[in-house]
Amino acid sequence: MNIRALIVGSAVALTLVAAGHAEVLETTANGFAVRETVHVAATPDQVYDALLHPAKWWNGQHTFSGNAANLTLDVKAGGCLCESLPHGGSALHLTVVDVEPGSILRFRGPMGPFQGEGVESALTFTLKAEAGGTLLTLDNKMGGTMQGGFAKCSAASDGMLGGLVARLKTYAETGKGN
Repeated sequence: MNIRALIVGSAVALTLVAAGHAEVLETTANGFAVRETVHVAATPDQVYDALLHPAKWWNGQHTFSGNAANLTLDVKAGGCLCESLPHGGSALHLTVVDVEPGSILRFRGPMGPFQGEGVESALTFTLKAEAGGTLLTLDNKMGGTMQGGFAKCSAASDGMLGGLVARLKTYAETGKGN
C-alpha cells in the first residue's frame, strides 16, 4: 500500500460516500483533520457490533496483504487493529485507546502508508441514536512531520476513510460484508 494507491482510490471512495457527508476540516503544514458522517439504518448497538468486525467491511485494498479477512480487532484499551501477513508477518494498524460500547471507539496510530512517516493519528468512531437509526461520525486527526507535507494526503485520506464508512454502513444495515 502506498500514497499513490491512496490517492487513486479516493475518487472511487468519494463516490461511495455520496449518501453521507465527507469533508477535510483543516489542512496545515503539520497535519490535517477529516470528518465523515452518515446516517445508518440500524441502532447504535448494531452499528457498534458491525464496527467490531473490520474483516467484514474494511476494504482489502487498504491492507498490506490485500485481504481484509486478515484483520483482527482486540476491543479493549491497549488492544489493536492488526493484520496477519504472509510467512508469519504482522502489522499493527491502530491501537485501541477508548472503548465505550454503542457510543465511541477510538484508536491511535498512523495507518498504512503513514507508518513510515513521523506522524501520529487519532481515529474516532462516534455513534449517536437519531430517528430511524444512528448518526455515525468518523473523525481522523493526523499531525507530525511528513516528507512532502500533508496537502495532497488530506483529500486522499478523506476519500479512503469515506469509503470505509460507506462499507461499514452497508455491513451494519445488511449484514453483508466483504
